[in-house]
Amino acid sequence: MSPVGSGHAEPFFLETADGPRFCLYHAAAAPCRASLVYIHPLAEEMNRSRQMAAMQARAFAAAGIAVLALDLHGCGDSGGDFVDASWDGWLRDIAAGRAWLEAHAGVGAGLWGLRLGGLLALDAARRTGPPPARLLLWQPVPDGAAHLNQFLRLRLAADMLQGGARDDVRALRARLQSGETLEVAGYGLTRDLASGMDAAQATALAPPCPVHWLELAAQEGRTLSPAAVRVAQQWRDAGTTVIQQLVVGPPFWSTPELTRAPALLQASLDAFEGCQHA
Repeated sequence: MSPVGSGHAEPFFLETADGPRFCLYHAAAAPCRASLVYIHPLAEEMNRSRQMAAMQARAFAAAGIAVLALDLHGCGDSGGDFVDASWDGWLRDIAAGRAWLEAHAGVGAGLWGLRLGGLLALDAARRTGPPPARLLLWQPVPDGAAHLNQFLRLRLAADMLQGGARDDVRALRARLQSGETLEVAGYGLTRDLASGMDAAQATALAPPCPVHWLELAAQEGRTLSPAAVRVAQQWRDAGTTVIQQLVVGPPFWSTPELTRAPALLQASLDAFEGCQHA
């Protein structure tokens, strides 16, 4: 089977207590043997990852794995503005998406997260209802505070291009904590969302379900990052089953041009080899 997959995705708005959320439902080819809610990364990483996420969702559906791709509050085509988004609100979105998917697919849903979406998936797995069937993590962010710092550096870079940055990351964080909304790469970042990111640490979120963790490397011979190895070992010590794998491919979430990582698509399919009703 080609890892690119095929088939039609059904677009719809999922009505939640917090407003409508745009979704694409990739129904599984019969029989449905598993299901996943896809949780996208932050800001422009989401847009740059759409093609890869769609390709994987189609491939999963063709292999009997239903996928619900969910635009979180203030993201993509969902209701609300990014400036109104919060970490807890995003967790509620994930819970609503998972409940819908389980009702329609007829099997327990897992969570599939990319980058910050991986950290959200980890938090959701522990805080929103019974444990998901499994987690599929693509290049997950292990440290929400560090990821927030990286995002804020985009603001500093833009300020420098416009005549010099007056602040550093610490100063930007202080402005956020005072209640100011900061524009970062066209996105309005607030204290609510920043605080949620700051508090999310993979080491404190040992999943209550099996995990398949996939990372990309530019070429053969590379090894997993020390942070990834350390986090996985802590999870194993806590009793979580973790499989980590490094595959060759470009960091498609960060490249201006659309890029593909076919080995990642195939490795994700392989992770569900032999999987029956979850």
